[in-house]
Amino acid sequence: MATRNIVVLPYDEKWKQAFQEIKNELDAALGSLAISIEHVGSTSVEGLAAKPIIDIDVVIKRSDLESAIKALATIGYTYEGNCGIEDREAFKYSGKEHLMEHHLYVCPEDSRELKRHLLFRDYLRSHPEAVKEYGRIKEEGAKLYPHDIDSYINHKSKLIEKIYKEIGLM
Repeated sequence: MATRNIVVLPYDEKWKQAFQEIKNELDAALGSLAISIEHVGSTSVEGLAAKPIIDIDVVIKRSDLESAIKALATIGYTYEGNCGIEDREAFKYSGKEHLMEHHLYVCPEDSRELKRHLLFRDYLRSHPEAVKEYGRIKEEGAKLYPHDIDSYINHKSKLIEKIYKEIGLM
């Protein structure tokens, strides 16, 4: 799903419940295929301004990808491939009007991209000063580039790279 209009909102407690509702549907479809279902991205960090889109990583055994694709298809998710990011399989969906907008990814448990998502999320959850600065930069980027996702992402990149260095990802 391509972002057309970039809107960054103050943190909303409802995002936790929105994630849980999506997770419940995923749990029911995937059962034991899912090692875990992780709320990642900015909506997973309390106090962080974010685009109101839930990011989810379903963690699986590498050998279970085909089974996960089939299970997710039964509840309206369509496999899109890795979209250029190794070990992060993307899905689009239809028939989910009852759920908050979300991005769904399936990652093997040894995925570098999964590790990056989790380390970044956990860093922000334990560094309130970084949350404040990151939120400010995201809000500023959304105002400067409301229809240009590439420029919005580029606007955030310096701080993201700084955090990546702190957590050993660069």
